[in-house]
Amino acid sequence: MPYRRLPKTDVARVKALKVVLENSDMYTVTDRFINWDTINAAQSVYQKLTTAMDQYKRNLEAQKRHTPRIEKLQRNASMYVSHFLQVLFMSVDRGEIKKSQLELYGISDSASRLPDLKTVPAILEWGKKTIEGEKERLKHGGRPIYNPTIGMVSTHYDIYADVIKEQNFLVGQVDNAVENLRKIRPEVDEVLLDMWNQIEAHFADLPVEKRFNECRKYGVVYYYRRHEEHLY
Repeated sequence: MPYRRLPKTDVARVKALKVVLENSDMYTVTDRFINWDTINAAQSVYQKLTTAMDQYKRNLEAQKRHTPRIEKLQRNASMYVSHFLQVLFMSVDRGEIKKSQLELYGISDSASRLPDLKTVPAILEWGKKTIEGEKERLKHGGRPIYNPTIGMVSTHYDIYADVIKEQNFLVGQVDNAVENLRKIRPEVDEVLLDMWNQIEAHFADLPVEKRFNECRKYGVVYYYRRHEEHLY
């Protein structure tokens, strides 16, 4: 015997609601067997769900369009920060810059290697420290580092930081859309359950095979258990 199960996906929820809402029998006095309150509720949650799905799709597409820009900008920012710090370390080794001044960049004077710049947080953290540290050293009369200059480092860092900020905003928009869908689903399922109960009650006196077929016409979904023969 097949069993009834509410939809598991948003697309299936929309389909189940649409089957009933687009059935003209639901809007006539003589043939209607689902009460008006339920029909009105179904129309309301259908609009909420489709709007939320469209918003999620638009936000996700915007995020996907934006993502390819990040890889190249991240590579540039990481490279310029890394190269600058390499020159800084070499200047310290040559005695052109005092080892104690490494602390201006957030680097221990006992450090023997560059920071790891493979992640977004690391690039943002060390890019900022490098720029601020160099400005502070120059402010006290230090000679500027060239190839790359701190201006070039700052330019690539700022572009990257801006694009990451925008990406985080887009990710937040997608997360908000997902959360909105999560909140809507219980309301949709409650309306579907009420609607399906009324549909099944209307056809309750029909023979089993005909009852299932009539209910299916109004969007009720039945499943068979594994290895169960499909009789209806």
